[in-house]
Amino acid sequence: MIDDRIPMTRQGYEKLKAEIDYLRNEVMLEAEKRVAAARAEGDLRENAEYHAARESLALIQQKLAQLYEKLRRAYIVEVEETPADVVAMGRKVVLRDLDTDELDVYILVGLGEENYREGKILVSSPLAQAILGKRKGDQVSFQAPKGIIRLEIVDVQPADQD
Repeated sequence: MIDDRIPMTRQGYEKLKAEIDYLRNEVMLEAEKRVAAARAEGDLRENAEYHAARESLALIQQKLAQLYEKLRRAYIVEVEETPADVVAMGRKVVLRDLDTDELDVYILVGLGEENYREGKILVSSPLAQAILGKRKGDQVSFQAPKGIIRLEIVDVQPADQD
């Protein structure tokens, strides 16, 4: 289904692959060693270390399965394919609140790349959906939990540019 695809920047995709690699080749191997060491201690029915190690291993396997599923559903959005002055995933956008005159800077990113402290917001968020495809000077409004938000797009630039 096309709706279950997950848009990502190339950086987000590479980050996801690196996390899978780290979990599979380092964390998982260490957890398997703990299980083997605990198993070697004898009676498994009353071996708390063995049960804790197995539970830890199961959690790592579950996390890996989730990450593999994300990777399977991922598609890379190439920022370069969009005109430079258009709000798109992977772009830094400067917005002015038309009611308060405050400026905010956001970078539109894919699932797993979001970091609200750094201003990285999901491309699927209501704010991002309201500004996608718009250009510098455009005004938009959207419904937020605190009411209607009215914004002007002050600038659009590559995310790695300051």
